[in-house]
Amino acid sequence: MNLVKDPWLPMRLQDGSEQVLPMSQISRSDVVDFALPRADFQGAAYQFAIGLLQTVFAPNGQTEWVKLFETPPSQEVLENAFHSVEHAFHGDGDGPLFMQDFDLLEKQTATKVSGLLIEAPGENGIKNNTDHFIKRGIGEQMSLEMALLALFTLQINAPAGGAGHRVGLRGGGPLTTLIQPSTETATLWQKLWLNVINREDWVYYDPDFTDGSVFPWLAPTKLSDKKNTEIYENSKDINLLHMFWAMPRRIRLEVQHREGVCHISGKTAQKVVTDYRTQNYGHNYSGNWSHPLTPYKGDPKKPEAEWLSIKGQPGGLHYKIWDVLSFSSDTQAQKCAAVVSHFEVVSKHYRKALKQVRSRLWVFGYDMDNMKARCWYSASMPLFQFDPEQQNDLLVEVKYLQKLSSDALWHLRSEVKAAWFESPSDAKGDMSFIDMEFWQRTENLFFDAIAKLMEEIQEDDDRQQLSTAAAKTWLTKLQFVVLDLFDEYALSELGSERTMIKRIEARRSLSGWLYGGKDIKAFKTDHKIEAKQEVS
Repeated sequence: MNLVKDPWLPMRLQDGSEQVLPMSQISRSDVVDFALPRADFQGAAYQFAIGLLQTVFAPNGQTEWVKLFETPPSQEVLENAFHSVEHAFHGDGDGPLFMQDFDLLEKQTATKVSGLLIEAPGENGIKNNTDHFIKRGIGEQMSLEMALLALFTLQINAPAGGAGHRVGLRGGGPLTTLIQPSTETATLWQKLWLNVINREDWVYYDPDFTDGSVFPWLAPTKLSDKKNTEIYENSKDINLLHMFWAMPRRIRLEVQHREGVCHISGKTAQKVVTDYRTQNYGHNYSGNWSHPLTPYKGDPKKPEAEWLSIKGQPGGLHYKIWDVLSFSSDTQAQKCAAVVSHFEVVSKHYRKALKQVRSRLWVFGYDMDNMKARCWYSASMPLFQFDPEQQNDLLVEVKYLQKLSSDALWHLRSEVKAAWFESPSDAKGDMSFIDMEFWQRTENLFFDAIAKLMEEIQEDDDRQQLSTAAAKTWLTKLQFVVLDLFDEYALSELGSERTMIKRIEARRSLSGWLYGGKDIKAFKTDHKIEAKQEVS
C-alpha cells in the first residue's frame, strides 16, 4: 500500500456520497472534503495533504499560486508530482515505511494499537482502573489505513510520553490554524491550496527526498539518549519541509494480512493492525521551530526566550486568542501561522482575483494535561483582509477590546461569587461555566465590532481604532450582556431578605465598574464617547 499512489482516504463528493480515492484526485471539482470518522483524523488528513502539496507541488511565486487556485491541476499532473516521493510513503512491506522507525524494533514488546489514539488510557490507567471517562478497548483493531492515520496524528500532536518518549515538534497538543473558504460550494482543492505557501514568500533549500532531511524515516533515527542530540530548525541536515513530517516517536506497526473489521471506521479491511512496537529516545526537537500551520507566542520582555506554540486550553477556543491567530507583531512577540500571513500578503497583491474568496479560520487541536487529553476543540472564526502594514495599529485596538472583555468577565465572576458566598474564602469549586457562557454570548459582539473596524479603515486609511459610534455600540452591548448574566446567576431566585440584600449590593458594585470604572472611563475617553450618568 502506498499513501500517495493508492486509494486510502475517504472523501466526500458534492452529492453527499463518499468514496475512497487516491491523493491525486483531491483536485477533482466534485470532491468537497475528506470524510474521516474522527475529528482529529479529519484535521490530520488536511495536514497530510497540505504537507504533501507543499513538499512536492509548491508554486514558485504568487502569480503561479493564484493561477493554481483558480485552475486546479489535473489528476495526471498531481500523479507526476507525487511520483517523486512514492518511495517515502509505503504503508507496509519491506524497506522504510511511512512515519515508522528505520529500525524494526524487534526486541520491543508489542502493545495494543489503540495506544496510538491520543485519548486512549495508558497502561497505568488501565491497571489502576482510573479510565472512567476515557474508556479502554477503543480501536483495538484498525485497518492499515486508519492505523497509519492514527500514527500520523500521534506524531504531529505527540504529547510528553514520559521516559524518553519525545514530544512533537510543535509541543504537545498544538493548535492548528487553516484558512478555509466560507462558501458552501468550495472544493477540497480550494480548502487545501489556501494553506500552501509559494516559494518566494517562504524560502527554503530544494529538498532531497532520499536522505532523511525531509522524511526522517528514510534514515536511521537520531537517538536522543545522550546530551547534545537535539534537533533544531537550523540544523544543517534538516530541510524546513521536515516540519510537516516530523517523527518524535519510534514506532513500528505489526500488519496482519487478513480480513477484519476496523473498530475506527466500522468497515471490513483486508489488512489489519492490532499491535505495534515502540521504543523511547527518538528525535528530540528543540528550540524555535516555526511550523507554517501553527501560531506562536514569545515574551516581549525577553526576545531571546524560546517561542511556544499556542495550545488548546480548558474552556474551548474563543475570541480571547483570536489576535494571535490572525496577527503577527514583533512588539507583542506573537506570530500567526505562516499560512495566514501568506494569504494576507497574496490577497493584498491580487485583490481583484481573490475578491470573491470569503475566508475564515478553522482552528483545532487537543487540550492536553501533559500526556492526558482533556478535550478536542475545533472552531471556526472570521478572517478579515487588511493591508499587512496596518496590522500593528489594528492589533492595538483588537487587544484593547479583548482586554476590556476579560476585565468585564473578571468583575462578573467576582460579583457572582460575592452574591453567592458569605466570604471569598468560601468561593470554591469550578466556576468556568461563567467564563464559557460569557465568551459565547459576547463573541458576535466582538467580531461585529472588528468587522466594523475593518470597514472603517477601508474608508479611512489613517484610522487606527473604532469610531465613536461603533465603540459605543460595542460597549453598550457588552454592559448589557454582563448584567444579564449576573441576573441569571445571582437573581434568578428570590431567596431570603438577607441574601437578596447581598446580591443587590453585588449587582450595584458590578454596575459601578461597568459604567464608571477606571478602565471603562479610559475606553470612553479614548474613543470620544460622551460621558453621562448611567442608570443601573
